[in-house]
Amino acid sequence: MGKVAIVTGGTRGIGRAICEKLQADGFTVVANYAGNDEAARKFTDETGIATYKWDVGDHEATQAGCAKVAAEVGPVDVVVNNAGITRDGTLMRMGFDDWNEVMRINLGGCFNMAKACFPGMKERGWGRIVNIGSINGQAGQYGQVNYAAAKSGIHGFTKALAQEGARFKITVNAIAPGYIDTDMVAAVPDEVLEKIVAKIPVGRLGKAEEIARGVSFLCSEDAAFVTGSTMSINGGQHMY
Repeated sequence: MGKVAIVTGGTRGIGRAICEKLQADGFTVVANYAGNDEAARKFTDETGIATYKWDVGDHEATQAGCAKVAAEVGPVDVVVNNAGITRDGTLMRMGFDDWNEVMRINLGGCFNMAKACFPGMKERGWGRIVNIGSINGQAGQYGQVNYAAAKSGIHGFTKALAQEGARFKITVNAIAPGYIDTDMVAAVPDEVLEKIVAKIPVGRLGKAEEIARGVSFLCSEDAAFVTGSTMSINGGQHMY
């Protein structure tokens, strides 16, 4: 059995592409999801990848979920923190719950997953943590003070945890995707999406598979000297 990898928010979009790529790389992959049982069943039927349900923003549920994966599948060697939500709105219109939920899941989920899996990686002397940030965490975005703050926090979290993990051969890196052709982006009104694409130098949206290839590299032995880094995959839209 290959090394065990958990991908949070792994049954759809970028998460699914990451799961499929890591599976092709020889990892034993587990996909975490929060709520859509039908999508999870379809995902497993189509990929053969097991799914485990818990809310990554819930500390106790994450501890229990990761322990269950370790008991049933094997010790967790790779964590890809991909799960995330949006609750967009200007500050004047944004309620505290909109702020708190995004911070709880998008940023808190990274802490909860690392807290659950880092000790085992340290004990075994090897690990990979890849956190999915965002171009909007680097450049900001109107109407997304919650999302931009959470994603920016992920980049800081990555740099700090990388310093803790380095001596134990645990690398911690981030990927900052630009606008990717997923369901989340598809929900953007056409006239807004046209303006976004017009600002991308390569002239198109990214593909989920392109993010997955970045994750694949960071999880490989080839990336053993890469830690505390943020890989921007955004078609040149923001050169950071």
